[in-house]
Parts: sequence; C-alpha cells; structure tokens
Amino acid sequence: MSETSATTIYEVPDAAATAAQAATDYQSGTEDLLGEKMVLNMGPSHPATHGVLRLILELDGEVVTKADPDIGFLHRGDEKIAENMHYNQFVPYTDRLDYLAPLANNVAYACAVEKLMGWELPPRGQAIRVLACEIARISSHLLGVGVYAMDVGAMTVFLYTFTEREKIYNLSEQLTGARFTTSYTRVGGQIRDLPEGFTDSLRSFLTECENTVDEVDRLLTRNKIFLIRTKDVGIISAETAISYGLTGPNLRASGPCRDLRKDRPYLGYEQYEFDVPVGELGDCYDRYLVRMEELRQSISIVRQVLDTLPDGPVNVADTKSSLPEKEKVMMKMEELIHHFIVATQGIEAPEGEVYFGAENPKGELGFYINSKGGGVPHRLKIRAPSFVNLSILSDLLVGHMVSDIPTILGSLDFVMGECDR
Repeated sequence: MSETSATTIYEVPDAAATAAQAATDYQSGTEDLLGEKMVLNMGPSHPATHGVLRLILELDGEVVTKADPDIGFLHRGDEKIAENMHYNQFVPYTDRLDYLAPLANNVAYACAVEKLMGWELPPRGQAIRVLACEIARISSHLLGVGVYAMDVGAMTVFLYTFTEREKIYNLSEQLTGARFTTSYTRVGGQIRDLPEGFTDSLRSFLTECENTVDEVDRLLTRNKIFLIRTKDVGIISAETAISYGLTGPNLRASGPCRDLRKDRPYLGYEQYEFDVPVGELGDCYDRYLVRMEELRQSISIVRQVLDTLPDGPVNVADTKSSLPEKEKVMMKMEELIHHFIVATQGIEAPEGEVYFGAENPKGELGFYINSKGGGVPHRLKIRAPSFVNLSILSDLLVGHMVSDIPTILGSLDFVMGECDR
C-alpha cells in the first residue's frame, strides 16, 4: 500500500458559508410564511380616524407596507348645490365644511364673492371678521390639540381644552345667536354688529384661555410618554410638504413659512403684529408645537383687534345689492320690497372669475367662482385644506407601526366635512 492511498484528507467547513446555506434553506422552506401580508380596514367608523375616513392598510406584522385612503362617505355635493342658489343662500352650507370653525368658513366664502363684486368692507366690518376668524382658529386648535393628546393617551388635556371650547360656544351664541352652525357672515358684511357686553366677555375668555394653554404646555410639551409617541414619527420634509400642496400648520411644521395672513394680507391683517411659528423636522411633535404657538398668536391678535376696534358701519354701503336693516324692513314698505327683491333674485354679480384663499385653521380654504352674471354662480369650486392634506397619507403611513397611525392622523388635524364636501 502506498503512502498516498493510506492518507485521508479532511476539510474544515467554512462557518460563514454554513450559516448562509442554513439561512437559504430556511427561507426556501418558509417562503410562503415570510411573504404573507395582511390587509386591514381601519374605519370608516373608528375613533382614531376623526370622522368617516377609511384606511385600507397592508401590513407586514405590525408595520404598514401600503396605505390607501378611501374618502367620500360624507359627500353632500356642496359645489353643485351652490350652482342652484343665490350667493347669500349658500352661506349656511359653508358652516358644514370645517364644522369646527364655521365662523372662518363664512368669512372666506363672503370674501370671494365680494372680490367678484368689487366690494370692500368698512374698517369695522373687517375688524369684526378678523375677530371671527381668530376665535374660530382658537376653537379649532383647542379641539385639535385636545383630541390629538387623547389619541396618544393623555385624557386630561382633552378635558381642559374642551372646557375652553365650550366657552367659545357661549361667545358664538352671544355674537351670532347660534353655537355651532353660525351663518354669521353675509356677502357684504355681517348679520349684526357686536352685541353689548361681548368685548368684555371676550377679554375675560382670552385670559382664561391663555392660562389653559400654559397648563396644556406644562402637561404635554416635556412629557416623556408624549415625546416618545410623537418625536421622529410621521416626518414630512419641506420638499414633500410642498409637492403635496400641504398648507396651514402641517406645512409650517415642516419649515416653510407660508401664511396667507402675512403673504397676501386681507381684512387688514397687515395692521396687526403676530409671528408665524414654523417647525424644523416636520414630525408629529413639531405639528403639535406649531398649533400651540398659533393659539398664543391668535389670542394676541384678538387683543389687538379689541384695542383698536374702529367705529362705523359693518356692512358695505351698497343699497341696491345688500339686504336692508331688519328694523327698517319691519317698519317701512319700501324696505320690505327691497328685501324681497334681493332675497328672491340675489345680488347682481358681474361676469368673470375669481379665486380667494383664506388662512383657515386647517390650511388654505379657497373658493373659485365662475360667474356669467346674475345672482347665481355658474361654477363654484372649493379648495378644501383637509382634502389636500390627507393626500399625503399613502406615503406618510408606510414604514410606521399600526400604533403610530392614530398619532399621525391626530397630528394632521383634518375634518372630513370639508374633505368630502
């Protein structure tokens, strides 16, 4: 026997190669299991969706791999309805858009029609509208922050903010006669001037509201649990926010400083001193901080309006197209006939098209009006901020955990009433 035939050669196996082969064998044996995903319907009846929003989610375990928002459950055809009624008759329908800020909706719509008519409100009428818009912003942000906190487990904050919002309802009732759907604004002015004692009640509320905002700040801003739930979650870069057309606090939280009250002032906003808060990272925490600071800025604006409130009329001095005063209608035949003509035929609008965008609590609420003359618009299009802001969900939710979805939805602060219209 030769030496060669008697020698047995052993090879030491490569540990890395063995591990790689084992992983390949395991994956091939469990390929179906690893590739299986679950489709989950969230909404349209779910407390975290803040209304009738349905999210069709594709999940890999607890991670969202695909999100498809499904809207339209609250669609009422507001834009088509507007084509079949006079301009002033459509005012109550604007209450039902962002029903958390009806006063601001009324103003945005009336400003669009007045732009078509070429009207400009007297100084007192403009100041009262600024009051209405900022009260609506305070009301909307109070509820937005309160519900957002409740979505991540902070129940107490909601009780604080809702208490202050109830006081705003009392002020709205004192000002307009209604608590929720106000229909306060008319094309060419307001239904009435500020009632006696309203400014004193408003000043008292501002002090109480400011204290509540400070209390919420102490409860949430440095709360460890709140920070864990909101920081680095739902990040929207400035480029992404702009590309999706986001407006309002959701845009400003990502960095861009765009506020129509500053960029395209209306109703005399250029007379008031206020800052536009912006964020840095664009996550859920930044969106909360922006709304908290906007609450303080709105309180400051309302105080400035009260301090500089001018005297004079609140409505446009156009005797032909505006409704006469109610007292005169009840006392004089000529005024009653005038009221009947304007109420049945509407204002005589010129031909043309206009667009007016207002800085509403949720973002830019815009009205495009195409007129062929007469008292009824040929076409009316509503640029609803909640509809535009929700368009980012299909990208924003991907990669997050299911438990992060209520946090992200709450930080966007949308209202399905204006999303579906």
